[in-house]
Amino acid sequence: MTKTYGKSTLPSRYVTTFPVNAGARTMMLSPCMGLGDTPDDRQKALDGPLVGVVTTWNESAPCNISLMRQSQAAKQGVKEAGGSPREFTTITVTDGIAMGHAGMFSSLPSRDAIADTVELSVRGHCYDALVGFAGCDKSLPGLMMAMVRLNVPSVFMYGGTILPGKFKGRDVTIVDVFEGIGAEAAGAMSKSDLKELENAACPSSGSCGGQFTANTMACVSEAIGLALPGSAGAPAPYESRDEFALKSGKAVLELLKHKIRPRDIVTKKSLENAARVVAASGGSTNAALHLPAIANEAGIDFDLFDVCEIFRFTPYLADMKPGGRYVALDMFEVGGVPVLLKALLDGGYLHGDCLTVTGKTLAENLKDVKLPAGQDVIHPASSPIKPTGGVVGLKGNLAPEGAIVKIAGLKTLRFEGTARVFEKEEDALKAVLEKRYQKGDVIIIRNEGPKGGPGMREMLSTTAAIAGQGMGEEVALITDGRFSGGTRGLCIGHVGPEAALGGPIGLLKDGDKIVIDAEKGTLDVALSDTELAARKAAWKPAKHNYQAGAIWKYAQAVGPARYGAVTHPGAKAESHTYADI
Repeated sequence: MTKTYGKSTLPSRYVTTFPVNAGARTMMLSPCMGLGDTPDDRQKALDGPLVGVVTTWNESAPCNISLMRQSQAAKQGVKEAGGSPREFTTITVTDGIAMGHAGMFSSLPSRDAIADTVELSVRGHCYDALVGFAGCDKSLPGLMMAMVRLNVPSVFMYGGTILPGKFKGRDVTIVDVFEGIGAEAAGAMSKSDLKELENAACPSSGSCGGQFTANTMACVSEAIGLALPGSAGAPAPYESRDEFALKSGKAVLELLKHKIRPRDIVTKKSLENAARVVAASGGSTNAALHLPAIANEAGIDFDLFDVCEIFRFTPYLADMKPGGRYVALDMFEVGGVPVLLKALLDGGYLHGDCLTVTGKTLAENLKDVKLPAGQDVIHPASSPIKPTGGVVGLKGNLAPEGAIVKIAGLKTLRFEGTARVFEKEEDALKAVLEKRYQKGDVIIIRNEGPKGGPGMREMLSTTAAIAGQGMGEEVALITDGRFSGGTRGLCIGHVGPEAALGGPIGLLKDGDKIVIDAEKGTLDVALSDTELAARKAAWKPAKHNYQAGAIWKYAQAVGPARYGAVTHPGAKAESHTYADI
């Protein structure tokens, strides 16, 4: 055991060596810890690797409820491969519950809190490797960030999608409920139908069922190489997930044996692969925050513009909700993420030589995968739904540091309209529900950026209400906040610099002419530099309500959306890497 895993160089030596660590050992050897009944069992636990098995399990929502079950299978895999598993949990914030009110200020900060708490737990207990399970939107990148930051051998596993609900003969997701709120407000849906939809939309455990942020980042986990091939696909209730969890537990010991670490896997090329799969699936704009944040943990320069450049030249292949017709279950049933990756690889859009947690390259993992005939969920690269990706970047005098828009499913790619300015989302949502807006308006929601919000809230309640009223392409919405992966319509987020930093979005007035051109990649306001400078001279930052506590701390540390809204300098500033202590 010691020879196989090189115990003398593993972090766990700091808590297992006798006699100096007898205090730590007596706690780990306590009968209640489940190490086995015999001295030999306990000695194996001390001689072998200590593997953290972390989940974001909770009872807040369906997204994470199945993770405890899957973690037990992973622990069994760790044991069978000769390691000693140590299960622990961390927080998560469920966006579907936090949406549309002050709870959403906690969402993006939770990503960084997840990464931080996992780091602290692993450092404090000197674990040698990590297997991580996540369900809701921010928990997926949060765990991947922690893995790359710690750089111990790690395997990520998604908890799985929810099964689609059924309403009046069609598949529905949670986003249909949010859009139903707008439809009911517009008189297009009865309260009884909305109630029926509410009762139908979340019929099982698992994360939101379209190509929203959770399923987008699940695709990323396979594309970037941190998850076993195919592990992202099966819905949360399916028992096949337990087999993947078992294999993930075994795989992390193989990585430890061969000294393969996350930063061997997460490279500039694998980040480009991850961006490709986001664009090809019409995935969440939140990936443009999370990929730079993961890159930061590896010390790699990969910002919003790098992500958007990949998006710009990637075909849109997977016809997924919210812009398309299908849900995550449909993708799974035609072969899952490996089929989408193979379509991209065959089209020449992926770096096939990137290393993955199997110990093999991406191309080797996909060698026997074929695009099934007779289905239209995933298209070949030679016959895409659209020739360019489902998400594009924008830049102009309204967004000098960039912005992002999901164009999957949009007919209107150029829009000129009149600014209607709101200082926070609640004011905009109230105006929308009361239909105090009109065709041609550009709804501006500002002071919602990473620092000014603080926390860069998602605007799904407002965007879904607009879509539910049938106005998704009749108006545009622009914010320095962000969007749910379920957002559809002409909605532009991540505008930088944000209003709190004096960015142009903070200088707009009602009636300003806004020009959006998603084909050219531009976002402009028809104001001269002189006028913008005069407004800037008279500008004063808005004051937010979070002057103490966790969200205040987040606001002090967080950086611009362009670089992932990160809260620490990343690997470039490291004086040591945890894995090498």
